[in-house]
Amino acid sequence: MDEKPTFRPFLFSTFVLIIGGWAGLALLTNYTLPTVWPRWGFFALIVLACAGTAIPISFWLNRVFATDPPAEPQVIVRQSTWVGVYFAVLAWLQIGRLLSFSIGLWLALGLIVFEYLLRLRETSSRPTNHVPPQPPAS
Repeated sequence: MDEKPTFRPFLFSTFVLIIGGWAGLALLTNYTLPTVWPRWGFFALIVLACAGTAIPISFWLNRVFATDPPAEPQVIVRQSTWVGVYFAVLAWLQIGRLLSFSIGLWLALGLIVFEYLLRLRETSSRPTNHVPPQPPAS
């Protein structure tokens, strides 16, 4: 019986991150001036909001393109955190007028390669239940 994983363990954290992040961003941008601490709060809230929004997408992608064995919950959270960090870096670069399409693309490709290498390391260090082949009977 190969059961598909359920999204139920991620529901509470997803709603907290989405509601807290996007509501905090709305309050921050509407009711504060762009001084030092609200800017840091802006970047932190972007990470929370985008990571919370990316959790269901990451879960769905890991479920559709399933690996054997399926991705652990910490992998899904890590991938969605990468999305949040990516959008916060994009916002930071845009504030300094340094963002271009090629910089955003190279940054995305770098994060994808880094995640691929992390997954490769995890799968190579995982013990296998491989049964060695039996020699032919003579």
